[in-house]
Amino acid sequence: MQNDDVVVIGAGPGGYVAAIRCAQLGMKTACVDAWVSPGGKPALGGTCLNVGCIPSKALLDSSHHFEHINHHAADHGIAVTGATMDVGKMVARKNKIVATLTQGIAGLFRKNGIDWLQGRARLLGEMRVEIEPTAKQPAQKTVVAARHIIIATGSVPATIPPARVDQTHIVDSTGALDFQQVPGRLGVIGAGVIGLELGSVWRRLGSEVVIFEALPDFLPGADHQIAREALKVFGKQGLDIRLNAKVKTASVAGDAVTVEVGVDSANERETFDRLIVAVGRRPNTAGIGAQEAGIELDERGFVVVDADCRTRVDGVYAVGDAVRGPMLAHKASEEGIAVAELIAGQKPHVALDRIPWVIYTWPEIAWIGATEQALKAAGREYRAGSFPFMASGRARAMGETDGFVKVLGDARTDAILGVHAFGPNTSELIAEAVLAMEFDGSTEDIARTVHAHPTLAEALHEAALGVDGRTLHI
Repeated sequence: MQNDDVVVIGAGPGGYVAAIRCAQLGMKTACVDAWVSPGGKPALGGTCLNVGCIPSKALLDSSHHFEHINHHAADHGIAVTGATMDVGKMVARKNKIVATLTQGIAGLFRKNGIDWLQGRARLLGEMRVEIEPTAKQPAQKTVVAARHIIIATGSVPATIPPARVDQTHIVDSTGALDFQQVPGRLGVIGAGVIGLELGSVWRRLGSEVVIFEALPDFLPGADHQIAREALKVFGKQGLDIRLNAKVKTASVAGDAVTVEVGVDSANERETFDRLIVAVGRRPNTAGIGAQEAGIELDERGFVVVDADCRTRVDGVYAVGDAVRGPMLAHKASEEGIAVAELIAGQKPHVALDRIPWVIYTWPEIAWIGATEQALKAAGREYRAGSFPFMASGRARAMGETDGFVKVLGDARTDAILGVHAFGPNTSELIAEAVLAMEFDGSTEDIARTVHAHPTLAEALHEAALGVDGRTLHI
């Protein structure tokens, strides 16, 4: 039986990063992963790299170029006629990016001396892990033992009974990445991050997209002012977002999907070429032997951990989508690093309330910290400043003037409580706000920091000035 200092279960952004950090800290490390590519080869990177964050951004980027050429190039004096999209080539480009990055992680494993164990892991108790090889490998199971185990099994798409996924006509987020032609009419169940991003891809390429959201509010977790503006802009773009719309049935007949939707007290029927089920994700903890090994799962399947990602079993940790907190790749990575350093005797900490969120629509939505509605509900005294991209010289030059930046500061201490942005490249802009909050900065700190001109980041600077009522350019 193989013995290691650390065995990591799962090679997604939480697992592979944890394994690398453990190896950097001098620990003998193995990483078990069962992912197999469509070509039948084992692949590192988990959901994020193979069928999530990276491939979706590749398609978003390709579709953004296509829309810009067809609808906005003329604004810059560029005349383009007859532009077409080769969907097969777009998808092939996406697949090449994924393959390159998964191979890159394999290279990092070799560089750091990490033992990549290909197969499905199951906890046996007594700090042992059984590995069942994937179908195309020899069937013999092996067992490894370790002083420490890190569970990083990630998450899988959630499903709903009315819409059974067949990955042909009714697909989940994975199937929606591999359409070989643009659906004439596309239905999406769920107006969250995944539904909006995938809906945006195919809308830009010519689909008529209808998104059904069961909740009465759009993006309830985001700042309401940001959400209202985004809903308005997305509607102008052509995304038909229907709130308080509960899908009751979805049936396939021939090459069409018929969906029955309850809106208030009425029922509506819609027919689509394809239907995407994007109702969120659930922890991928079934079948890993957690409870048999004494590890507690909550009612939703999340591994129960403390603030340092320790489970109730000494020496066993869990990170990422398998535990509480936001299901975000960067959160998983930071938890993986923190656990590795904790095992090594260091004192790391991941502040869950200072993790940024991004929705990669266009314009992008990004935020960190408290929303204005949450502050009001808590009776917190605060001040707010905002600045529209319409008044930004850089945004004007780009022709990207939708949206704004909003900064919320404590009324007494001026500590930054939240930053919310809807606009061009806000996924990059939010990093400054994250850094400021991580160091317990104030709105005055951002206001007194020199920002290059002309840049989009000046919008954050102006919004911070606005907290004190001294915005300059509006």
